[in-house]
Amino acid sequence: MRVLPSGSHGLLLELADLGEVLAHHAALEQARPEGVLDVVPAARTILLALAPDADPAEVAARVRDLRPRPPGAAGREPVELPVRYDGEDLAEAARLLGIDPAELVRRHAGEEWTVAFCGFAPGFGYLTGARYAWSVPRRDTPRAAVPAGAVALAGEFTGVYPRRSPGGWQLIGTALTEVFDADRDPPALLVPGTPVRFVEQA
Repeated sequence: MRVLPSGSHGLLLELADLGEVLAHHAALEQARPEGVLDVVPAARTILLALAPDADPAEVAARVRDLRPRPPGAAGREPVELPVRYDGEDLAEAARLLGIDPAELVRRHAGEEWTVAFCGFAPGFGYLTGARYAWSVPRRDTPRAAVPAGAVALAGEFTGVYPRRSPGGWQLIGTALTEVFDADRDPPALLVPGTPVRFVEQA
């Protein structure tokens, strides 16, 4: 792990891969060093926003002393998302994985998903699984409009589109719960470190 300065009040942790990001994020969630205001994970990095009076060198030393932990170590309750597996790309995504659509649904609903990081749009979480190998290429031609609530696969991730937007992920279903609502507290259901279960609905 490399710890680098980021602006006047931040540190950037550079890690080897997503697995290390998940493990270090879990450690920071369970034992956040004094002076760290926010923890923002990404695919290979974690940004620490520091209080103006925090000593970056002292925070960096404390971060280096943290022991990485398995995802979910912070003890968060899983978010359960009811979903209809009715996506336009369900059959194609299954073909790309070398399985049939019914098996894809079984695996997706039976997977142990964790929100690794957020991006693309407010409330869009990149979820990674622990039980199965997921490797699904994006569509050759992105859609101009993907409906809000679409459950999709791309690369090693699954995600739920929080609002209507362009997108190139493979659509496999429809979530029946809003994952982002600006009038809700908190607005986003899928925040980094949250375990997620997809519950199949008829």
